[in-house]
Amino acid sequence: MEHVPALDEDLKKTLGPATAKVLAEQLGLHTALDLLHHYPRRYAERGELTSLAELADQIDEHVTVVAQVADARILTFNGGRGKRLEVTITDGSGRLQLVFFGAGVHKPHKDLLPGTRAMFAGKVGMFNRKLQLSHPAYEPLSQDASDRDAATAFANQLIPIYPACAKLESWKIAKCVDAVLPSAQDAVDPLPTTLREGRGLVPLTEALSKIHRPGTKADIEDARQRLKWDEAFVLQVALARRRHADSQLPAVPRRPAPGGLLDALDAKLPFTLTEGQQKVSKEIFDDLATEHPMHRLLQGEVGSGKTLVALRAMLAVVDSGGQAAMLAPTEVLAQQHHRSITEMMGELAEGGMLGGSDQGTKVVLLTGSMGMPARRQALLDLVTGEAGIVIGTHALIEDKVQFHDLGLVVVDEQHRFGVEQRDALRSKGKQPPHLLVMTATPIPRTVAMTVFGDLETSVLDQLPAGRSPIATHVVPSKDKPHFLARAWERVREEVEKGHQAYVVCPRIGDGEDDPKKKAAEDDGDKRPPLAVVEIAEQLTRGPLAGMSVEVLHGRMDPADKDDVMRRFAAGEVKVLVATTVIEVGVNVPNSTVMVIMDADRFGVSQLHQLRGRVGRGAAPGLCLLVSEMHEASPARARLAAVAATLDGFELSRIDLEQRREGDVLGQAQSGVRSSLRMLAVIEDEEVIAEAREEATRVVAEDPALEGLPGLRTALDALLDTEREQYLEKG
Repeated sequence: MEHVPALDEDLKKTLGPATAKVLAEQLGLHTALDLLHHYPRRYAERGELTSLAELADQIDEHVTVVAQVADARILTFNGGRGKRLEVTITDGSGRLQLVFFGAGVHKPHKDLLPGTRAMFAGKVGMFNRKLQLSHPAYEPLSQDASDRDAATAFANQLIPIYPACAKLESWKIAKCVDAVLPSAQDAVDPLPTTLREGRGLVPLTEALSKIHRPGTKADIEDARQRLKWDEAFVLQVALARRRHADSQLPAVPRRPAPGGLLDALDAKLPFTLTEGQQKVSKEIFDDLATEHPMHRLLQGEVGSGKTLVALRAMLAVVDSGGQAAMLAPTEVLAQQHHRSITEMMGELAEGGMLGGSDQGTKVVLLTGSMGMPARRQALLDLVTGEAGIVIGTHALIEDKVQFHDLGLVVVDEQHRFGVEQRDALRSKGKQPPHLLVMTATPIPRTVAMTVFGDLETSVLDQLPAGRSPIATHVVPSKDKPHFLARAWERVREEVEKGHQAYVVCPRIGDGEDDPKKKAAEDDGDKRPPLAVVEIAEQLTRGPLAGMSVEVLHGRMDPADKDDVMRRFAAGEVKVLVATTVIEVGVNVPNSTVMVIMDADRFGVSQLHQLRGRVGRGAAPGLCLLVSEMHEASPARARLAAVAATLDGFELSRIDLEQRREGDVLGQAQSGVRSSLRMLAVIEDEEVIAEAREEATRVVAEDPALEGLPGLRTALDALLDTEREQYLEKG
């Protein structure tokens, strides 16, 4: 691995210990290379003013604005003993107040005369319902062409505005970048020369210079195109190497035996598989029959029948003499899967038991809260091979759990698991087992290529026949309280027809909620989120009096949770007030209505998941999104988007576009900070797809990248140790 001394050096040497400490602690920047990859968020033009209207969405965030002083006045209080300077700045369309107190008022009063143009940086606050910056840092922008100080501190026309923090404003970061920019000449170019020239991309050193100190807008565009390619290509090379390494591993081919369990299950199903289920099953069976481990992602719309597809894959493996394990993120979901799989299989799930089928197998459940005797029996069934299928939670990963011959691992709701957990289970096979990862959160193609790039992808987007459409409406409870009253009437009507309802709240509210979090939420105008316990009480005393209303949340005793879920599934409980524990996998076809309280506090994809719990039978589903947010707010626009479409892929795009750029990878992989600084996963679909093709070709020709030392260096720098481990483990 090549070493680049100037770029790998600690920033202490170049910038001094105090500044280096702030950059490291606040922004995670440790070396000159880190700082060169800390790109400007946007650029202000020297004569231009920044829109102040956008600040309403950025309360409590550190911002940098370019604006002009409209007026400044000193006010006294405490009988003349205290002084406050109030400065109003404007951009022509909006105004913002700056306040300075005490002895700190004199310098800004002298500097910030009406008409002065400056950059201001500070934390956006709210006082008397007005936006303000308290004690902001500022940097006047010279109007005088002969005064070159300000002009040399920044670029000629375009002023880079950097992601900053309280202790280091954007213009101070710009000065730090100036100090390390000469070392950009030592940057090793990761792109193979033929690739770079073939795509007309500028060299890396030029791109770094242009992104930080552009002369024109065209410079910024050139730099962005080049740096996006670096990020996409380096990441795709890492994933291509992972796929290549997997293709070299040995695995036992698993082919279903004719006349075995799989055929027996298919014969007893009361319906035919959808075209989608047949197509995806074929892709999975083809993979299982190979001598290398399958690595497949199965993503399907809510209710598209993924569990049945997974069960057929597990039975194919059992038919060939192996065992299959299904890992679920919660006990509620593990129990639900166990119930639905044993119901689908009937006597086939009672192998070796009285009344069971001769060709059947045991289907065991393994969770952390099971009693010792049941647990001991389950462990014995696994190690002897008596149980062909095990469904469980993290308990499956413990050292005590041993398999006779683990052939397939199915991971449900992949995003809920750390990669380490997925791997701990896979390591229990004598040879690497096949892997099927399932998610009901539809993922746009580019995200699948980026986040799950080491997996082949299958998509189930067809709903089984007989599924009813779900109508979704926004209930603006503050503007129109009678709409909320009508929502509870609708719940009553559905229950009186013999159906059931869910009411979802963001918080538990049993007195054990995180006090720090609660204090933060109580702060200011925002009330704390509505809680399960409180709402359940209000409903039983008020609009749903006389109905059987029960609560379900993650902190209940597992036995109590299972009891409530069983009684709800049996129709004894009519209304279930719950947290998002019901988000995935809970299947009660008789529930037709869901009311989501404080719906604006949930993400778009999460709301889509939640509403997928209703309309699972023959009766149509209804989902009501209750919110106090104002009609013109971004939160209401999100809710309107959910109400407007049942297409999960469309909603996942909207969800991604509204999230901060770069969150996707950090969260979906192993919780580390995303390495994507320039690449926008949604907008840059073309770049990602092309980079994947190029990366696959490069790795096929030179898996160890021996002929591309620059690319190896970049892999090391861009994929920090934790992410490298993530990709290594797959």
